[in-house]
This record gives sequence, structure tokens and C-alpha cells, in this order.
Amino acid sequence: MKTRFLFAVLAAYMIGTSQVVAQDIAAGETLYQKSCRNCHGPTARGMASFPKLAGNDAEYLVMRMEQYRAGEQVGPNTALMRPQAANLSDEDIANIASYIANSFE
Repeated sequence: MKTRFLFAVLAAYMIGTSQVVAQDIAAGETLYQKSCRNCHGPTARGMASFPKLAGNDAEYLVMRMEQYRAGEQVGPNTALMRPQAANLSDEDIANIASYIANSFE
């Protein structure tokens, strides 16, 4: 009896977790389409001097966006990225990174 209960709780948790992840990726897509797409392209492959984001893992993308948000000098496009990242919350950054890492290769 306990085993069935524990299995049911675990299954419900896993279903709930996958829905949260899906919602986060959807929120990330909305933010990407609004703020990132114009420079990094519709498939995150980069455009002109704007780098390719596709193929990077979420941890790397989070690190970079946090560096921009903190005002660190990261590369030649730092002056363009700082204002984009300045108002992003930790959750926004995680959502965008998750969307890019899971949607583009």
C-alpha cells in the first residue's frame, strides 16, 4: 500500500515538474521573441556581428546574461547587451536560457 502511494506522489510530482519546465520554456520563448530575436535571429544562429546562441548550454547562457546584467565587460557587444539584460530577473534569465538551450541546436 505504501509503495503505491509513494509511486503516485512521485508520478504527480514528475508531471507537475514537466509542466513547470514547459511553462518556463514558453516564458523564455516570449522574452526571446520580444528582446533577443532582432539581433540574434529567429533561430538564434546570430546575425551580422551578433553571435550565435544556438548550441550553447543553459548554464553558459545564464552566466553570460548575468555578467551583462552586472555591468561586466564581456565582449565587443557589451554596450548593446547591458541595457537588454539590466532589467531581467533571475527567472527571466533562466527562462530565456532554457528556451534557447532546448529549442535550437
